[in-house]
Parts: sequence; C-alpha cells; structure tokens
Amino acid sequence: MNKVILMGRLTRDPEVRYTQTNNTLVASFTLAVNRRFVRQGEERQADFINIVAWSKTGEFVSKYFKKGQQVSIVGRIQTRTWDDDQGQKHYITEVVAEEAYFADSKRDGDTSGVENTFGETVTQSSEFQVNYSDDDLPF
Repeated sequence: MNKVILMGRLTRDPEVRYTQTNNTLVASFTLAVNRRFVRQGEERQADFINIVAWSKTGEFVSKYFKKGQQVSIVGRIQTRTWDDDQGQKHYITEVVAEEAYFADSKRDGDTSGVENTFGETVTQSSEFQVNYSDDDLPF
C-alpha cells in the first residue's frame, strides 16, 4: 500500500502548468512539514516535501492554497528519473496529491463554503481543536 498523509505549510504559492499532450493542469508546490521531535537546545526541524496535484485537485490547490497556509494532503509517493541535455541522470521523489484540505484556522481570506477536491462544501471554524496525548497514538 502506498499512502501518505501530510500536514504542513506551503513554502510558496502553487505553480501551475499544463501538459503538452492533453493540456491537463498540474499544480506543484512544496510543503514544510515539522518533524515530531525536537532535540534539546535545537530549533524544530522541518522536511520540505515536493507535492504535485493533477486535474481537479490541482485546480482546487491553485485556486485556494497560498504561501504560508497550513494544509493537509493525502496522496501517494512517486519516484521518477530523467536524463538532462548533458546526459546526467536526475532522480526525484514527490507526493502525488489525491486529496487536499485546509488545516489552518479561518483568516482574512474567508474560505467558508469552498468545495474541497471531492465537491463537498468545506467550512472552517476557529473553534475546531484537536486534543490528543501521545497515549492516543497507535505508534
């Protein structure tokens, strides 16, 4: 099974392009995901994960996601390789987003009533809060 669930902040606005063959929308962005543990005396570390969203999910992301916004992505890991003009082989690992959600509290840009990638209406509430302890986690 190949399933990834991430929550983090966008490091920049999504970049949109279209495929040459069938003009399909592709949105790319990087998500800064904080590591769970912090070493004593050090700042919290983050991993910068490349995300690619295609078609309808890409449209949603490009329209509503902005730099600095906290979002949640559900998708799968994909690796690719290609050779550049000099014959150098390049490798990339990225997450292909299959679902995209808001994870921030409501801010100036009101996104209530926005539809998520499944066409469901999304509302945000600043009252929403997740309370858990390490004992609640299965790992």
